[in-house]
Amino acid sequence: MHVRAVLCGLAGTLGLVFSQLLAQELISAKSGLVHYIEGRVLLDGDTVRLKPGEFPRLPAGGTLATQRGRAEVLLAPGVFLRVAEHSALRLLSDDVTDTRLELVSGSILVECADTVKGNRLAITFGQVAITIRSDGLYRLHSEPPELRVYDGEATVESGGQVFKAKKGRAVALDGSLLARKFDVKTGDPFLRWSRRRAETLALANLSSAKALQESRVRMRTGGWIWNPYFDLFTYVPHRGVWASPFGWLFYSPRDVQAAYDPPRRSVWSWDPTPRHDARLGYGTISPTPAGASGTVAASGPPTAASSGSTAPIPRESGSAGGRPR
Repeated sequence: MHVRAVLCGLAGTLGLVFSQLLAQELISAKSGLVHYIEGRVLLDGDTVRLKPGEFPRLPAGGTLATQRGRAEVLLAPGVFLRVAEHSALRLLSDDVTDTRLELVSGSILVECADTVKGNRLAITFGQVAITIRSDGLYRLHSEPPELRVYDGEATVESGGQVFKAKKGRAVALDGSLLARKFDVKTGDPFLRWSRRRAETLALANLSSAKALQESRVRMRTGGWIWNPYFDLFTYVPHRGVWASPFGWLFYSPRDVQAAYDPPRRSVWSWDPTPRHDARLGYGTISPTPAGASGTVAASGPPTAASSGSTAPIPRESGSAGGRPR
């Protein structure tokens, strides 16, 4: 019994030390980790083949190109870059405090979860420079050349002109900087794929944030954390609950308990103010009056349309529009 207690204590200590080292390493990691691919993706001309637990890195000056495939790249902590089919981009700087990339062709989506004051996130396309100013969701196309801001704010500069694009604005990247309104609730297959990727990372966040809470690892800033159950990195904010523009929630270790705790009971009565809020979870079964099982919740109708078609973007209730809660 004594030996068993010592071994358990040693395992716990090693786990805590490993968690601390891992958190520190990931927070200071460089931008450009090729995190997920589907179909044929090339890194500097070579086909990308992901192995369990192994992810190639896009170096500064390197090029990532998709053919009949898509890719997800992790930039600075909390910044997700997703690349559509038949697209190409170049990473100009892999510094997490000064991440810069160039859209060569095609279409990309940037989901920004944690804008750190003083850090820079910039994208160039031809002679146009785009600086992302806040958390949000940003889509860039090369044909036609356009920036769409689904949420957040970005500064667009070209030929001495400067335009601030906010939610619901599409800005032409042909040098004219002409702006128009667009419906942020419409999208295409690539946008819906990006939403599903965000959902997967949010699911992984629950167990990662819980593990960090139980190990009592102190995070000084948000960062990428490895989740062995999902075989991926997920984002864990430093504090609060971050709501993705897609509606999914990412918990900090301090606040993740809200997704796990059941309602409070007492000997005398039922507490009408439960600690658990069902909207913060990710269940797919709708409740019945008996509280047992129900019908499977709809996930939005799939389409077989091309990436240029439009269809409603399914959104979850309780979305905070990408702002910390």
